[in-house]
Amino acid sequence: MLKNFWYACERSSAITSKPQRINMLNQVFVLYRNSKGQAIALLDTCPHRGAALSNGRVEGDCIRCPYHGWKFQADGACIEIPANQPGISIPKKAHVESYPVQEKYGFVWLFWGDLPEEERPPLPILPEFGAPGWRAVYGQLQWNTYYTRVLENAIDISHVPFIHANSIGSGIADEPRIEEHDVYLEEWSASASVTASQSKKIRGFWKTVLNKQGSRPLRVTVSFYMPNISRLEFDFPIGDFKIILFSIHQPIDINTTLSKWIVLRNFITLPLADGDARKRALKTMLEDQPIIESQNPKMVSDDLTTELHAPSDNLSIAYRKLRKKCLEKGWGIEPHTSQLNDINGHKLKHISSLAIAKDF
Repeated sequence: MLKNFWYACERSSAITSKPQRINMLNQVFVLYRNSKGQAIALLDTCPHRGAALSNGRVEGDCIRCPYHGWKFQADGACIEIPANQPGISIPKKAHVESYPVQEKYGFVWLFWGDLPEEERPPLPILPEFGAPGWRAVYGQLQWNTYYTRVLENAIDISHVPFIHANSIGSGIADEPRIEEHDVYLEEWSASASVTASQSKKIRGFWKTVLNKQGSRPLRVTVSFYMPNISRLEFDFPIGDFKIILFSIHQPIDINTTLSKWIVLRNFITLPLADGDARKRALKTMLEDQPIIESQNPKMVSDDLTTELHAPSDNLSIAYRKLRKKCLEKGWGIEPHTSQLNDINGHKLKHISSLAIAKDF
């Protein structure tokens, strides 16, 4: 897992004044909203006896532990120990890790790392979200594998004619060759675009969008944003119709990933079409699921020589190289020890119960 990035915890609509337990990054967090409606994120472990703060209650801007009633501010500092006699000071160690939070694209994002604010990688740009003429629907799916496998599958183009031959790949099922294409690299992301070859056996949805006389080819742009976000954009031959699948592949632990996704479309934007959009996205992922969960090993290696590669793998290779650069910065995290230290042995802020190591 990689530190020093923003991770989407949960839908904004799911976070209320009632504490919400979030399993992510091999840790457990508690999220709630304070009296001003602002989202607050803390480690979900009371430093006293380890009780889950998410089982407690929110009082104004604070959260109270359900076990012995210790009360913590939004910055994690304990301000009340009910059992103490008057005059007994609260120890400085009576503190819960707190995390920077922001809300965007309908999600609450938590910064997991120790970089100062001005050095933190920004969130990806999704200009279509909330723009006039665009409609968004949400969904999620849990996978029994590590998040890097799920993300690499999402940005893999060449598997579509095989795994998805009866769905989104039906229009290219007998044309599996991938045209030569370039990968465009940025600091935290990369993208590639290809033109889909038209099959003589087109059926279903693809028959409508690809068989229109005089239409241009279907254009697909695939991209990733570090460390766990994928984006697929389908530019259809009809008018300016587009569909975008924006997916956040949330690492739960080394064996579990929760993909939270948004499907955006700029046509048939009435709510009555939401169910079909959600159904199609989920169907595609369910087709992928048994294959991705069968991959061995579950965790993608940062050593490019451990697996074979083809020219069509250039985007996933770019992802592995960029991830390796993050590891070389010392941003890899292994969840086993009780304290996170940097290479000089200094304790790091905003991450608890972790230690720097090579990415899994």
